[in-house]
Order: sequence, then structure tokens, then C-alpha cells
Amino acid sequence: MLTSKVSPELVRAWKDTCETYRPLLRPNKKTGPDILAYLTGKYPVKELPADSISEVISDNVLLNECYARKMPAGKTPDATGFLIENSGAGKHLYENQDEFFKGIPIIAGVEIHSAYFMVEGSSLLWDELFAFRGLDEEDLTNYYLVAEYVACLRRFDLLDSVLACKVQ
Repeated sequence: MLTSKVSPELVRAWKDTCETYRPLLRPNKKTGPDILAYLTGKYPVKELPADSISEVISDNVLLNECYARKMPAGKTPDATGFLIENSGAGKHLYENQDEFFKGIPIIAGVEIHSAYFMVEGSSLLWDELFAFRGLDEEDLTNYYLVAEYVACLRRFDLLDSVLACKVQ
């Protein structure tokens, strides 16, 4: 999750990372239902009322061209949001919140058709979901997305296993 100010040096680092890793990656993006099953299977969640978050998630998809392109023709957003509970596996997320998120609830949402997800309150969860979701062919042309994906894979020590999948 990008949490710092963008600088020319950071952009250069993203481009360098992309140049190194893009040739080694292949499309592997999971679906919205896959992300939803992962999130709700791993963490204790409480579904939020549809009117409180579904519209925000849907607007994020529809009002951002890069996400809107991922919507299948004729489909409207199907979004669900959750409060991650501070128990079980969720406790680890709360214990490891970034300083600027400390004390706020962690929420996550998924749009089923586009595989868009959002997280508020935890860069750890955002990075985990990004590493899990993967990238599609279009994403692999975006140097920031490739660099962010590589960083998230590294955070969870998954980079070598993802790169090994290319060989198979």
C-alpha cells in the first residue's frame, strides 16, 4: 500500500523494479469471488450494511477508468464490505497497524466482477490481498502495479514461489 509521498526517486525505483521483474511474471489475477473467499475464510469479519460501503466500493470501480475497464460488459458492481474483527487472525492485523491507522477499525471491501478490493486501516491487509490477487495482462503493463506487486510478494516472502510458477 502506498503510504508515502511520491518522489522522482521512488518513480525511478518502481520503473527499475518493473524492468527487472515484468519479464519474469505472468498474468495470475484471481477473481472477485476468490478474493472474497480468501478474506472471509482467513479473518473474522462482520458484513457491513450494504448502504454504508457498497456504494463507496462501486463508485471506486465506476469512477476510475482503470477499474471500470475490468467490469464485464452489461454488469453492474456487486460489492460487499466487512469490518475485520479484532479477534483470531484479525488480532494480528490490529496489533500491526501502521501508526497513522492506530485505533481505527479495519474495513475491507470486494467488488465481485472486477476483482477490485479496498482496505482502510491496515496496510498489512491491503498488501496481503494485493499479493494474493495478482496481476492481469493489463496490470503487467503498469510499472507502478508491477513494483507494488513485487513489494507485496516480498513482504510475505512469496516472490520466489510466484517466479517459480512461471517456469512450470
